[in-house]
Amino acid sequence: MPFSRTTALEYLRRAHQQSRLAHAYLITGPPGSGKQLLAADLASLVNGTPATDVFSAKAREIFVARPESKSRRIVIEQIRDLEHALQMRAVNARRKVAIIPDADRLQPQAANAFLKTLEEPPKDSLLLLLSALPEALPETILSRCIAIPLALNGQLQSNDEEEKLVKLLQEASRQKSWTIQFAYRLAQEFQRLLRAVREEVKREAEEALKRETTRYKDATDGVWLEEREEYYKALTESLYLQRRTRLIETLFAWWTDALRASNGVTQRNFPSAKQETAAFADRLSIAEILRRIRCLEELRDHLGRNVHEALAIEVAFLTIFTA
Repeated sequence: MPFSRTTALEYLRRAHQQSRLAHAYLITGPPGSGKQLLAADLASLVNGTPATDVFSAKAREIFVARPESKSRRIVIEQIRDLEHALQMRAVNARRKVAIIPDADRLQPQAANAFLKTLEEPPKDSLLLLLSALPEALPETILSRCIAIPLALNGQLQSNDEEEKLVKLLQEASRQKSWTIQFAYRLAQEFQRLLRAVREEVKREAEEALKRETTRYKDATDGVWLEEREEYYKALTESLYLQRRTRLIETLFAWWTDALRASNGVTQRNFPSAKQETAAFADRLSIAEILRRIRCLEELRDHLGRNVHEALAIEVAFLTIFTA
């Protein structure tokens, strides 16, 4: 579950106060989620440099490795410079901080070199990797970092498609009979939401690629554009899967509320929909609600194994939303 930026910072602040900060964090999230802001705040916390200066030349003992070559990749020479800087002794109880924005742009040789730093971090150092596409990083790097996923726009809030899904579920609570035709129509509406999500994510990625191409086309080599096109294709799929997962989690949260209503528990994930989730509870026994939750778990498992999306959703909805 992604954090808001403020929640993530509070978690890291407490860890710092208790001397329990890890030596390496991977801060992930879509564009606009506040990855650099969180990295700046954390660097300021442990180093004393004002957050506004962290990514500037004014920062002391804070080292940043960005994609700078003509191919817009982070090359091994940058990582070697960063490693050398981290070996220097810190002063005035400062902690040395290495920040790698767009860590998924590490060249393979650079990633292998940085892996050694992750395995044997220099004393008093903190390593921060930022990425909108962590799937592109080697598993050896992922496994050595504590992941901090951030929500879009730095705050946890419902996406438009989640609000639409809740409305569909509220309508389902008022449906007199749950027929096969009704369940199939609900599955179609759910898939319509997913198509809208995919189109939105694709459009945003295309616009980002266009802006980047305009900005860097005269300062990069010919391979760069092809790589960025592939990058944004992968990013589109990654962001789509994240938002699809949130919709599945919304279904889980709804049925959990129905189960709570059946057991007389007042806490709700959707307090404004207490009446509707209670209607689900009145319609079904606890055993039947649990069976539907297990069906949702199967759907999540099938989608995670790349089973045909539309077929998996239709089968699940026909089970979950029929009497």
